[in-house]
Amino acid sequence: MKIEEIPTPFYIVYEEKLRRNLELISRVKQEAGVNIIMAFKANALWKTFPIIKEYVTDSTASSLNEMHLGNEELGGNVHSYCPAYTPETINEYLNGSSHITFNSVNQFNRFKADLDKHNATPGNKHVSPGLRVNPLCSVIETDIYNPALPGSRFGVTAEQLGNTLPEGIEGLHFHSLCESSSYDLQRVLEAFEQQFGKFLPQVKWVNMGGGHLMTRESYDVQHLIGLLHDFKSRYPWLNIIMEPGSAFTWRTG
Repeated sequence: MKIEEIPTPFYIVYEEKLRRNLELISRVKQEAGVNIIMAFKANALWKTFPIIKEYVTDSTASSLNEMHLGNEELGGNVHSYCPAYTPETINEYLNGSSHITFNSVNQFNRFKADLDKHNATPGNKHVSPGLRVNPLCSVIETDIYNPALPGSRFGVTAEQLGNTLPEGIEGLHFHSLCESSSYDLQRVLEAFEQQFGKFLPQVKWVNMGGGHLMTRESYDVQHLIGLLHDFKSRYPWLNIIMEPGSAFTWRTG
């Protein structure tokens, strides 16, 4: 069938372009020693997943539907973050996730009993809890996409957290980028480390969120790898997680 004969609307994704992006992402993952997982907000086209899962099987979910998509179509671990969990949804998130990030200390405290019960139940997969923090470092020009603005309700500021990390938190998560460069990440990392570095000896992982557009032509991949190496050299016990979205399918269709 010729392209002109295919009923519209339809999406065209070029496999060679998709694989080129995936190979670069895999290279960063291997050379930097980090875990790069896929955010669905930029690509939920599950027909591409058989190719993507040759390179990456872990994903990040911001809804139950995305969590099910990751489990059913990619088959790896699902890292969940939702600004508002409810008593009706929390157990479903726990049953389908490997990591779960809470948006505030109050939210973590509200659902800690559910988390502890899940992790104490024989046969359940351990779910690692994290806390989203806000380093208040704005590198995004468009305010509507900027979760680090003053007054943002995404994550906990250093002032709100004080000197004590809630008992049981195993990871910290920040998300301050949008189609950003490695130099933007460097600025955010400096702010994150300055404000929250004192807590890093107490946690197992740091999730650097999304917005890392490493497959864009002008992106300095070597600078990113060096930046991650430097961070890991200071905190070698941490599992570093990155969850880009657009980078996976940038200019592939």
